[in-house]
Amino acid sequence: MDSQNRTALRASTLVAGLLIPFYLHANPAPPRKAEPQPPASQAVQPQVDKRTADAAEQKQRALMAEAQAAIADTEKALKALDEKRTRDALSALASATGTLELILARSPKLALAPVRTDVLTHDVLAKSDTIKAAVKDVRDRLRDGEVQQARQLMQSLASEVEFRTLNIPLETYPAAIKAITPLIDAGKMDEAKTALRTMLNTLVVTTEVVPLPKLRAEEQIKAAQALAEKARRSKEENDRLAQNIAAARAQLQIAEALGYGDKKDYKPMYQQIDELEKKTAGGKSGIGWFDKLRQQLAAWL
Repeated sequence: MDSQNRTALRASTLVAGLLIPFYLHANPAPPRKAEPQPPASQAVQPQVDKRTADAAEQKQRALMAEAQAAIADTEKALKALDEKRTRDALSALASATGTLELILARSPKLALAPVRTDVLTHDVLAKSDTIKAAVKDVRDRLRDGEVQQARQLMQSLASEVEFRTLNIPLETYPAAIKAITPLIDAGKMDEAKTALRTMLNTLVVTTEVVPLPKLRAEEQIKAAQALAEKARRSKEENDRLAQNIAAARAQLQIAEALGYGDKKDYKPMYQQIDELEKKTAGGKSGIGWFDKLRQQLAAWL
């Protein structure tokens, strides 16, 4: 892949609401210019952003205040030990233990108690042909033994929203707290502090990934369906309808090039798009034409 195509690949990471450069870590040469996105893709971006924000808000509501309190008490205990306030440390640990026991009493089968969710967005601003060239470049570098160069380029080959949730492992965390109390009673403060830091550093991270091409294709098909069901469309509406269907196909091609999902799922969706292009050509309108494709998209990934 030539340098111009390579620099057309861009990615960014959104962490806890802060925009942090991701591409600069993923590729030795920062991009000069992103490849232009079709108007139909730009038009549905607000809906895609809203769906991502709604999903993040839903996950935020699922966080457990008790679990957050237990982590806060653990941190208080560590701070108290650093300041040689053993009584305060024991009190904080007792509070954390009681909170976790309350969680388990309410939900005995719960394995992980969610504490915090971070939302990261990786977006490749490139066309499918550019992405395919980058994938080939990765394969060539791996074949030539250039593993680290391939790894750096691979990091930019993603278009997704990633929800990372930090969880307390309820099977081990309460027992670990109880094991620290005798250390404090025995005056083994360094061991107690090491154990507390280990606990805080061994929380469980669960990850859910939602590909952005899926969200964009769904929104483009939704927009196309609304137009296709309208009789006596204007020329501008016919053009927008065709653009939305074409943009949905392009998003599927991007997803396929990035390796999302099973390759066998793409062919029937492409076939549905072909049929929709024929059905809607010439200003024709109808109800239910998009149902099958929308079902395929909903079940995909």
